Amino acid sequence: MLPKNVLYYGREDPLPRQVELRAGPLSLVYEEGDLRYVRLGEREVIRRIYVATRDRNWGTLPNVLSNVQMEVTAGAFRISYEVENKQGEIDFFWRGTITGDAQGTLTFAMDGEARSTFMRNRIGFCILHPASCAGAQAVVEHTDGSTEEGDWPIYLVPAQPVQPFADVRAIRHQVTPGVWAEVRFSGDVFEMEDQRNWTDASYKTFCTPLRLPYPVEVRAGTKVAQSVTLGSREQGAGSRGQGDKETRRQGDRGRKTGGRAEGREVTVGVNLAAPVPLPPLGLGVASHGGALSEREVARLRALRLHRLRVDLPLADADWAERLRRAAAEALALGVVLEVALLISENGEEELRQLRAVLPEVKPRVDVWLVYPAQELSGGGSPVSEAVALARHYLAGYDPAVRFAAGTNTDVIFMQRSQPPLPLVDLVCFAINPQVHAFDNASLMETLEAQGVAVTSARRLALGKPVMVSPVTLKPRFNPYATGAIPPTPPGQLPPQVDVRQMALFGAAWTAGSIKYLAENEASRLTYYETTGWRGVMETEAGSPVPDQFRSLPGGVFPLYHVLADVGEFAGGEVLHTWSSDALKVDGLALRQAGRMRIIVANTSPAPQHVKVKGLSGRVRVRLLDETSAEQAMGAPEEFRARPGQVQKARSRALELDLLPYAVARIDTE
Repeated sequence: MLPKNVLYYGREDPLPRQVELRAGPLSLVYEEGDLRYVRLGEREVIRRIYVATRDRNWGTLPNVLSNVQMEVTAGAFRISYEVENKQGEIDFFWRGTITGDAQGTLTFAMDGEARSTFMRNRIGFCILHPASCAGAQAVVEHTDGSTEEGDWPIYLVPAQPVQPFADVRAIRHQVTPGVWAEVRFSGDVFEMEDQRNWTDASYKTFCTPLRLPYPVEVRAGTKVAQSVTLGSREQGAGSRGQGDKETRRQGDRGRKTGGRAEGREVTVGVNLAAPVPLPPLGLGVASHGGALSEREVARLRALRLHRLRVDLPLADADWAERLRRAAAEALALGVVLEVALLISENGEEELRQLRAVLPEVKPRVDVWLVYPAQELSGGGSPVSEAVALARHYLAGYDPAVRFAAGTNTDVIFMQRSQPPLPLVDLVCFAINPQVHAFDNASLMETLEAQGVAVTSARRLALGKPVMVSPVTLKPRFNPYATGAIPPTPPGQLPPQVDVRQMALFGAAWTAGSIKYLAENEASRLTYYETTGWRGVMETEAGSPVPDQFRSLPGGVFPLYHVLADVGEFAGGEVLHTWSSDALKVDGLALRQAGRMRIIVANTSPAPQHVKVKGLSGRVRVRLLDETSAEQAMGAPEEFRARPGQVQKARSRALELDLLPYAVARIDTE
């Protein structure tokens, strides 16, 4: 029996303790030195406030807290603690103090000192405004005292750098008509970036402008002191004289409704109008290099995949062997190939060699994804040249094969260096949720931003289809590094591996990802890999580090069943769903030939009571949760053969109780 937390999110360690607090009309959550989900009534004002120490490769050092002191009353609080950031050459110490008063003012201060000499890219506060600010009115006060009025971007900004606002001393935005919230900064110069470019569901205001050189040496003994204050103002851009009264009214409403209190019912609904096509799904070839067993082939065929992705770094000596292996696996699975070509400065010779090998291997290719081998964050990428060369050498192999370009990593790269639209048939980008934050809640928050990324990419593509390939839980490589990446120590997990891949968390996250990408009309989706700890099932031999990645040898991961449930509706439609609180529960609705399937996922670590609206009569419900996960992992064929429990929807709604990170499959009869 796997421990419950391992089934939830892959490790036995408990999640950080969350403390619900109030500061006058504001409700918020304190979690291990951070503030999260600052709300005025039911409106989220700030998503998160935290301090980050980032190394020369933009790696974020863990905060190790000690001496935590808390004084909490009914409408105010004071918290203090000490933090060590220690990793490699970095040894940084700081003290944090957070206060909230009865008038609704929050103050967060940090006072730190370098204990060693090291290189850093950033040290200090990050303030996240929620993605719901999109389109809202804002006023920025600059360091010279001048002010600037503007709106929060609705779509991703195709510019470099991506800064809605720069040189920020304070920023205030309209929470509701007549209510303005202000965040004021001290200790450094701050600027904002649209983190939705990396699928974070937030706009981040951070210190140390990107226009300044980095990394920077921090000498031992260097002091760093900063503070952030959140309050309300009676006036914003124009006359807002009812601010204080409306603030109190919103706060009272929050007390009556309970804010974010657990146990509150979450409602999920389905919009039967305006369906969109369900995009065909694919997987990547396993990076461990092992062959598929007969049982693995059978289980992968059950997913009803459309294609298999293989990456060919054409400058590497083994690219032809990779292609042969991928072509053989695609043939066994009955799918076509999605071939990602990484083309170096010797692209003409590389493509000439590839073209010579194709008649021998005879791969069934559906699309060529063309990437420069060195993709530059600052633009100037030779993508047009690479696509033109690829078309010249490969178009004759099979004229039906399409060409795609964009970026092999975060959508921000495509925004900064737009693909050559006249030369491509599709536009592509990749997704991973862990560029800036790594905790469970932050990863679930990224789901809604995936839809924004697709919508913005579609606008940029000017009518060309947009494919997302691949979607992974961890970055496959670090395109932002300014130095060498240290090797993985023996017995540790590689940086591309996330233990949540094999847990219920991975299943709930995958369901949400498919929902937002499909509802926003991505044309194709490619996820993960076939087998291994970056795939949808474990290898027959099991995990190479079984004490850390605690999968079942020869078993599948819970997310396998989400992909199988979606695959059974291949060629069907996606119906838009809504949730009263998507940070707790979200849904994905599928329809084909008169039948409907709703996949409802608990995206939180707490049990949730859910009401699914729009259903009537008898339905069948199958739960993938802590009570069934081990059978689903170890005996997937038996689990999938279970038809589900018959339940009856009453008053056009079905009520469910979902355990943490559970996934419910609801089929209409």
